[in-house]
Amino acid sequence: MNDLHEMFEDAFTSLEAPFAFLDRTALDVNIDQILKRAGNKRIRVASKSVRSVPVLNHIFARSDQFQGIMSFAPEEALFLIEQGFDDILLGYPTVDEPAAQKLAETGKQVTFMVDHPAHGAMLERVGDRTGRIIRVCIDLDMSVKFPGVYFGVYRSPLKSGDAIRKLMNEIAPMRHLQVVGLMGYEAQIAGLGDRPDGTFDLKTAAIALLKKRSISIIRERRRKAVAALGEFTEVTLVNGGGTGSLESTRAEDDITEVTVGSGFYAPHLFDRYREFRHREAAGFALPVVRIPKKGMMTCMGGGYLASGSADALRLPKPWTPCNVQLVSEEGAGEVQTPVIIKGNSLGIGDNIYFRHAKAGELCERFNELHILDNFQYNGTKWKTYRGEGKCFL
Repeated sequence: MNDLHEMFEDAFTSLEAPFAFLDRTALDVNIDQILKRAGNKRIRVASKSVRSVPVLNHIFARSDQFQGIMSFAPEEALFLIEQGFDDILLGYPTVDEPAAQKLAETGKQVTFMVDHPAHGAMLERVGDRTGRIIRVCIDLDMSVKFPGVYFGVYRSPLKSGDAIRKLMNEIAPMRHLQVVGLMGYEAQIAGLGDRPDGTFDLKTAAIALLKKRSISIIRERRRKAVAALGEFTEVTLVNGGGTGSLESTRAEDDITEVTVGSGFYAPHLFDRYREFRHREAAGFALPVVRIPKKGMMTCMGGGYLASGSADALRLPKPWTPCNVQLVSEEGAGEVQTPVIIKGNSLGIGDNIYFRHAKAGELCERFNELHILDNFQYNGTKWKTYRGEGKCFL
């Protein structure tokens, strides 16, 4: 047993696992680090990586530099407007025309994402029916193709200034659309650690090199795209970045705002960056319910897998006690998660604490986050989206 485990156990003596928790002290440390790392750029909060209205309120109360939300679904945007939020950028195109119409009818500042003429045509119909001017942002793809390597993720088909011009030639004549800006998410910088296993070897050296080369390429691509868009409209919004790319994204003159989400909770995928380290803020507890054999214990539940490529990095990670690891043949399961434990000091009914691989997805599994303050728990609970009875995707 280590000190961290004892502090968690002392704090949560009144709770029965499974449960999720958030350390407000660590959250505030991460908020302060994010403010520093973003420099003087406005910060838009990615709600998909938070998924809790009280946490969003807490973040916005900490600094006026946090302005606006990047929502991941139109129904979520409607819910956030009902909670009093404004200035919402939908980070992804939608084909949900009824929801888009409801958003337009709110009269709030909502900006829709577009990367295809069909997106614009749908929004034009919404504008025609509602009599509203629909704010639009163009999604620029920031992936880079190197010889034998596609470095990035498959998002928008728009990869150049010429592609922006071609799209604008089709949607600029639409009477109800107001194109206000450009977004480019450099996933290969923001979401890919260059210290994947905590060490530095040939693989991580290659990743670091590709990231470095990507930065100069995407900077020039974004500059040309902004210039192309400026031939058609006044560009007032240029959004980029994520937790893992704040330093490089904020350095671009064209950028007006950066987006941050995962950095607030600091899930374990974000342990794997050389340039920064945020503090572990969120986790969950599972109870030991079986002891199949010496050196092994089985927890109830735990199959809280993160989205993305199907690899071991998407599994939850045992946090404390520090002498615990997952069983590679079984991983984390829907009803049980076996673990190997050295120096067995736990018994039936004791808790093992885990960290999720990604950020807000953990909130899809729990109705509330139990709030710690410097490892003290006084019963404060903050509802997640699930606790509000909401599930958007």
